[in-house]
Amino acid sequence: MNKKMRSGITTGTCAAAATKAALLAWQGQPPSLVEITTPQGVVLKVKIASCAGYEHSGQASVIKDAGDDPDITNGLLITALVNILDKPTITIKAGSGVGTVTKPGLAVPMGEPAINPGPQKMIIRAVRDVHPSHLGVNVTISIPDGEKLAKRTLNPMLGVVGGLSIIGTTGIVEPMSEDAFKNSLTPQISVVKALGYDDIIFVPGKIGQNIAINRCNLPSEVVVQTSNFIGHMLESAAHYKMKRVLLFGHLGKLVKVAAGIFHTHNRVADARLETLAAYMAANGAPREAILEILECTTTEAAMPVISKYSMQSVYNVLATRASVRSERYVFGDFKVGTVIVTLSGEILGLDDTAREIGGSLGWNIL
Repeated sequence: MNKKMRSGITTGTCAAAATKAALLAWQGQPPSLVEITTPQGVVLKVKIASCAGYEHSGQASVIKDAGDDPDITNGLLITALVNILDKPTITIKAGSGVGTVTKPGLAVPMGEPAINPGPQKMIIRAVRDVHPSHLGVNVTISIPDGEKLAKRTLNPMLGVVGGLSIIGTTGIVEPMSEDAFKNSLTPQISVVKALGYDDIIFVPGKIGQNIAINRCNLPSEVVVQTSNFIGHMLESAAHYKMKRVLLFGHLGKLVKVAAGIFHTHNRVADARLETLAAYMAANGAPREAILEILECTTTEAAMPVISKYSMQSVYNVLATRASVRSERYVFGDFKVGTVIVTLSGEILGLDDTAREIGGSLGWNIL
């Protein structure tokens, strides 16, 4: 019998709970547990790790529990410091380890703390639940080690600097949520659009990203990671009315797109070598070459075989097909170009649209 996976709480829920506990501690009632209401009206009970009250302030901390979700913030300490004001206003600030937004296109304006609207509403509600109406409060949310950990997230690409984001639209972390992962990728597109670009570069992962930026000097601000969700990101690009998309990545990923596979995780679909063999056969490769390709275990291992039979032209064909299949996927809403690379950064193949997009973005393509 499969064990039911345990849900957790978001950083936004933690921040709201710490805020409420800090206010109660200031009132002389330091709690070990508080109730927080999510934007959907669900009441959550959150454990308080520590809290203390002072004459004009209170402080409390919550340990983030992500349940069974492999969340990078699981186990983090999230702290709220509340300073009491003599006027009925509520302000929310970023302390150490919480980032600041530096690019347009996110849910929070530039220059503001990276605390999303959902968590802000939860924090304000937590304040109003227990705080005297004639007084206000200045809330500062901090995450020790948040700045260091943020380097392992998408925050630097999104323009959030100095730490992590306080996020969570529902207040609850659902374990292993693919939709949540997809939704975490999509804001990258809105940032590119807000910066004034109509062209965007999609890279499945770090390989394409590093080569596009460091080898080809393409602007980093338009390079967006898709992970395995190329189809989802193409649909999102259409939603944001991008005009052109450049797919830029390793042969092992983009050969799948050439076959019409838009979720590229190997457990979902893996026809890399079969696709490569089919296009080689269509372009005149001998039977021996096809058999050797099918005996390979990776596309990198197939590259020497392609060179052996002088079939390097197949890379351009695959790039063209990946672009055609992508345009078809979004019903022609925008143009797509494709660049296929090796692990070491060598350009294997590209199509004419890729040359056009790359050239307009400053890539001096031979």
